[in-house]
Amino acid sequence: MPVTTTTDPAPSGVHDDAASVIASARRAVVADRYAANSFAVEWRSLAKLDPIAAAWRDLAGRALEPNVFYEPDFALPAATVFGAGAGAVLVWAGTSPQKLLGFFPARAEARRYGVKFPVLVGWTHPYAPLGTPLVDREAAEPVIAAWLGYVANDPALPQRLLLPFVPEDGPFAAILDRILYRARMPSADFGRHARAQLAPHDDRADYIERSMGTRRLKELRRLARRLGEMGALIFTVANDQPSVASAIEDFFSLEAGGWKGQAGTAAVWHDDVCYFFTAALDALSAAGKVAINRILLDGRPIAATITLRSADAAWFWKIAYDEAFARYSPGVMLTIAVTEGLLDAPGIARTDSCATADHPMIDRIWRERLPLCDRLIGLAPEERFGVVRGLEKTRRRVRAVAKKLRELVHALAQR
Repeated sequence: MPVTTTTDPAPSGVHDDAASVIASARRAVVADRYAANSFAVEWRSLAKLDPIAAAWRDLAGRALEPNVFYEPDFALPAATVFGAGAGAVLVWAGTSPQKLLGFFPARAEARRYGVKFPVLVGWTHPYAPLGTPLVDREAAEPVIAAWLGYVANDPALPQRLLLPFVPEDGPFAAILDRILYRARMPSADFGRHARAQLAPHDDRADYIERSMGTRRLKELRRLARRLGEMGALIFTVANDQPSVASAIEDFFSLEAGGWKGQAGTAAVWHDDVCYFFTAALDALSAAGKVAINRILLDGRPIAATITLRSADAAWFWKIAYDEAFARYSPGVMLTIAVTEGLLDAPGIARTDSCATADHPMIDRIWRERLPLCDRLIGLAPEERFGVVRGLEKTRRRVRAVAKKLRELVHALAQR
């Protein structure tokens, strides 16, 4: 079906109708190209995905919504640490040669609720706080439908699906909502929260001044001058493969010297995590997708951040600083420098902070918010979805109470 467009100006009120017609025609073209029976869908272990890395990487470049954590350069090293029992539903075009159109990683949790009641949970881990699957933007709707249909009809997979850390709005959410409505698949959202993101659109001039205020910026400049009195103060960025490899060591050192080091959770204290960390950044930096910003005082690193990039998106992934200099707010200073760089990069439309909701530092600098949730979906029509929803709600309440008790015990132990 040919689709013809024009650049002639349209009368007011016509644009929306025209866009709807074009979108409908485009969906018909996609349906013709990728008919329901033209897909080849399979489940494959994450440990067996290395042979398809090239096709997978190509898909990441065509994704409806980019997700650097699901790209092979990041996910394959991560799978060696966090991928036990995990796999992915792969949706291929039934053409020759085959073309990968969908990547949906997950893990089957057999006893999520303490009993044998399996749930297929989207694959995330402490270093990958985003669960948006990779879907070819030109065939997104039929590919997402093919994924859900495959899981619903595979007796080896659970009939309950939980997608952690997925955006509540955006292209993927809109298409998923339409498909669930048409298929009459029930769903419920849990863990709804919004974390900071930098999405200035065309509103880039004086962004930092408007978000932080002149008084706070004046104070930070004063602190920077005081730091400069202690030695040569340099802000630097590493974004090529050799310099990134060197800068990673500075990040490891700063993280280990802080509270994560005291808690035993710093990456450098765990050989497997350290390997994943360095392997992922090495592969991504070869593609120009990593920037490590640092503050050096007389050549000594006192703060470091790691930013990842893919397509028109970025992720403010990691930050660490020398707590001996905490009174000078080096982490805030470096975050502002990173923000200025992102604002000057017109190819970056938005940057995810990867932070917790209501973060006391980044929320004061980045004004926009990314709404996220964990979406529970019932795939089988006969499934009593109310039972599943109730179990998930109870599980989260129990875990919240347990977390508060741990925090209370920790607070009492510090007295």
